[in-house]
Amino acid sequence: MRKILLQLDSDRLPSVFDAVTAYDAGVDRLLQYGGVEPGAVQGLVHGAMFTRGGEELKNSAVFIGGTDVSEGEVLLEKVQEAFFGPVRVSVMLDSNGCNTTATAAVIRMASAGDLAGKKVVVLAGTGPVGQRAATLLAMEGAEVVLTSRALGRAQVACDAIRERSSVEVTPDASADAESVRRILDGAYGVLCTGATGIMMVPESIWKAHPTLQVLADVNAVPPLGVEGTKPTWDGKEVQGKRIFGALGIGGLKMKIHRRCVAQLFERNDRVLDAEEVYAVAKELVA
Repeated sequence: MRKILLQLDSDRLPSVFDAVTAYDAGVDRLLQYGGVEPGAVQGLVHGAMFTRGGEELKNSAVFIGGTDVSEGEVLLEKVQEAFFGPVRVSVMLDSNGCNTTATAAVIRMASAGDLAGKKVVVLAGTGPVGQRAATLLAMEGAEVVLTSRALGRAQVACDAIRERSSVEVTPDASADAESVRRILDGAYGVLCTGATGIMMVPESIWKAHPTLQVLADVNAVPPLGVEGTKPTWDGKEVQGKRIFGALGIGGLKMKIHRRCVAQLFERNDRVLDAEEVYAVAKELVA
């Protein structure tokens, strides 16, 4: 029986990136829908559920994409509301690559050493990738600080993390190089998750930093988030520090994305959001 993936995209045009990745993960047929509104979800999902039954249900699955993560989260909620009892299919949320990118970044940082009890800073972390990465770092036992240019925005993000995942993350404001220097005092690691083309950690700060041991940056567009690095670095050691660039992180992100899509078809009851994607990734790199 063919593996059919129903792609629900909040954007008008469904993501080609997600489509290609799905086929590379072994999907036989992809049904793509763009501009999906919450009210349309039930009918689409029921079409995937009611055409197959019993063990055959695992051969159908749902992938939620699009550039707006908040809209993707609403679609995920509506997908789950369409299920009842054992009549359901597996579903994965990765709008704008939020879950797979955050997971890959944290996995790479954790590969440099145990994060438990260590201070890790997520710079410009109020976006979906930053919040998810901060959550996963806290789950690893790190003492996480999440920043924004405005303290109020950082506080809102930390409150949302606490409400969603019951982990504590400390907010702070990083508006310039001096505030970054202050925030990185005593830090073991730093992850840059800000907008593309914005340098956040000057080379003069990180190279001479006495406690920083691991740096990661999800931005591949110059200027990079960590000055003086390259996107292709995948754990390159510079002055005793391990550095992971966006393309180094991206290679793992793609492996995680494909593995998660493949696992949707192993059972009919999986829900892959941030924590579940992270669990799959840890198995992948074990």
